[in-house]
Amino acid sequence: MTKNTSRSRRLAAVVGATALGLALAGCGQGFSSGDETSSGDAGGGLNVLVATGDQDSLKALQDLGDAWTEKSGVSVDVQPASDMNQQLSQGFAAGNPPDVFWVDASLLPTYASAGNLWAYGDQMSDIDFYPALIDSFTYDGQLYCAPKDFSNLGLVINTDMWAAAGLTDADIPTTWEQLESVAQKLTTDSVKGLVIGDTRDRVGAFMKQAGGWITNADQTEMTIDSPEAIAGIAEVQKLLESGAAAFPKQVDSGWGGEAIGTGKAAMTIEGNWFKSAAGADYPDLKWRVAELPAGPAGKGTLTFTQCWAIADASKNKDAALEFVKSMYTPEIQVDLANRFGVMPSIESAREQYIATVPEAEQAWLAGADYAQGPVSAVGMDPVMKDLDTLIQQLPGISPEEIAQQTQANGEAVLGG
Repeated sequence: MTKNTSRSRRLAAVVGATALGLALAGCGQGFSSGDETSSGDAGGGLNVLVATGDQDSLKALQDLGDAWTEKSGVSVDVQPASDMNQQLSQGFAAGNPPDVFWVDASLLPTYASAGNLWAYGDQMSDIDFYPALIDSFTYDGQLYCAPKDFSNLGLVINTDMWAAAGLTDADIPTTWEQLESVAQKLTTDSVKGLVIGDTRDRVGAFMKQAGGWITNADQTEMTIDSPEAIAGIAEVQKLLESGAAAFPKQVDSGWGGEAIGTGKAAMTIEGNWFKSAAGADYPDLKWRVAELPAGPAGKGTLTFTQCWAIADASKNKDAALEFVKSMYTPEIQVDLANRFGVMPSIESAREQYIATVPEAEQAWLAGADYAQGPVSAVGMDPVMKDLDTLIQQLPGISPEEIAQQTQANGEAVLGG
């Protein structure tokens, strides 16, 4: 994860296992295995690698793993990754990766194409994951791993500044034009109406609202040079040129959450990781979230997610699969989502989750119906980093130039 703080904040979003009374074989019997799985060694246990160093989070995971052990007879050892990508690469190269680990949606195709992951998704076909999350973890027609949770972008509003500007709930922007208007009304000599992150992980939402995106649906062709994608970039340029919007660095902030938390922005575009950040760093801030305003093509937002991956080299695949399956009941999903500031990845938990979340935070979940996952095609990471560099030159660079350069760079990777 990058600090785009979307990802650094999400490291606190921990999902664990729990005791479900699964009908698993006892410690002395191992696990029955089919043609594709390896039999778990009776004393081997599961090694689980997670991307968080927070001690409370680690303890929660291990406690839940211990509860699962009591039912399954298979031990669970949860360890924090100091550098997830490096440790996984070393484990894959040595043929000794962890049995279960987190994989970000942006990296799924890279690991899957290298043969590092066991594609077990077809064995979870009865789980009602949100479609956008299924798309994020599908490679070459196969669902590789179970989405553990997710976060979406929303419009975060400082409600004190909102009221001081004479705005009410009726003024919550639902269109680009309304966003431009309220941003102007909220802008003062010391406050920007809107601060938006300067990467495709924020600006990309405007592309979706205009009906465009960086690639086609299966990520085999570049589409960022379409009129629709260009229109989305142009809307960000328009907001910046108006003086009512700025990138975080222009208001001496590291990210949008810092800008609104320190009173330099009245609105920002962030995901539900903002909630934990605000509680920890800006406890006196009064805020709410709304769905992002719709563009010419309708609503659009971006989703950020990780999955529970199982190593293809694991000797405990059956145990690993049952461990993962144990997490997917509405009760467990809602409990863990509320404890760690994420949203449940299954639709059957939706109403139960909404009932536990303040109305001021529910708009993040609304985006689950239309959210767009990241560009994750193999080899595209340098192209995406170059796109971010181009976006950071707004408003001085034209949207057409951003799109054309990125189109050419991407075609060199994906083909024309």
